Amino acid sequence: MKRIGFLSFGHWSDTRHSRTRSAADSLLQAIDLAVAAEELGADGAYFRVHHFARQLASPFALLAAIGARTSRIEIGTGVIDMRYENPLHMAEDAGAADLISGGRLQLGVSRGSPEQVIDGWRYFGYAPNEGDTDADMARKHTEVLLTVLQGKGFAQPNPQPMFANPPGLLRIEPHSPGLGERIWWGAGSNATATWAAKLGMNLMSSTLKDDEGGAPFHVQQAAQIRAFREAWAEAGWPREPRVSVSRSVFALVDDQDRAYFGREGDSADHVGYIDASTRAIFGRTYAGEPDVLVKQLAEDEAIAEADTLLLTVPNQLGVDYGSHVLESILTHVAPALGWR
Repeated sequence: MKRIGFLSFGHWSDTRHSRTRSAADSLLQAIDLAVAAEELGADGAYFRVHHFARQLASPFALLAAIGARTSRIEIGTGVIDMRYENPLHMAEDAGAADLISGGRLQLGVSRGSPEQVIDGWRYFGYAPNEGDTDADMARKHTEVLLTVLQGKGFAQPNPQPMFANPPGLLRIEPHSPGLGERIWWGAGSNATATWAAKLGMNLMSSTLKDDEGGAPFHVQQAAQIRAFREAWAEAGWPREPRVSVSRSVFALVDDQDRAYFGREGDSADHVGYIDASTRAIFGRTYAGEPDVLVKQLAEDEAIAEADTLLLTVPNQLGVDYGSHVLESILTHVAPALGWR
């Protein structure tokens, strides 16, 4: 059995073929798609976060709205760039969204990826400490977030407060018990995957990672997952970790599918540079008749290692088509693979 959800980048563009013309369209359609996904029996609704782009950027209002409209589906991010985040303010927003959803928030965070502007986090008021990199800053922000989500008091109360305080040091409010165990790290390398395990975070692995050894993408990603699990066991955490992978998978069941994705059937891994020094490998797109997809996905080693599969959806094609993409996988592919 596998949890199956969707991952949306929340693009919008005022162009002829886009069905998501504005930020309002993107947000409202995201809510509608999450509701539809829950009705179809999917397990998760996840959203990418990018700043300075015509994409989803501030996730907590959206997640809270989805939490209020749904009752079962997991809701989350994949991922929030921690270089831009005040971890205490983030803990407040995340706690509120988690309480509204009844404890269904699965919060994916990471160092982030190259953004639309140079050092965009500086415009948000953040800069690495002397001798640190922006990646160091992201990891330090994450460590603070994990600490405050434990719910322990740390702030000295005012002796003459406006409202009565409980005894002792004060914590971030609202506090949502258990949220700290539902933080995922989006690891781009084996080293950051093992770092996440040591801190007790779940693993979220995307459709790209650092090219470490030249093997096919799914083989490298499976090795990353195994390294994460080994580090988790060594750390002695009492609970089982969660692991997700993202894939672009399209079952070609009608002419519309073939028109959109019929040419993707021969897709292959790609290698490129996401910055001047980081060589990355990008996973292929899976597109084919359901029986073909079943054979191909059964050979994907990383999917086999993960408990959760996030399907990327082309949100600019609209809610109806996004729902169709999910329904096709849930109906024609997942049962044949034993995922349902």
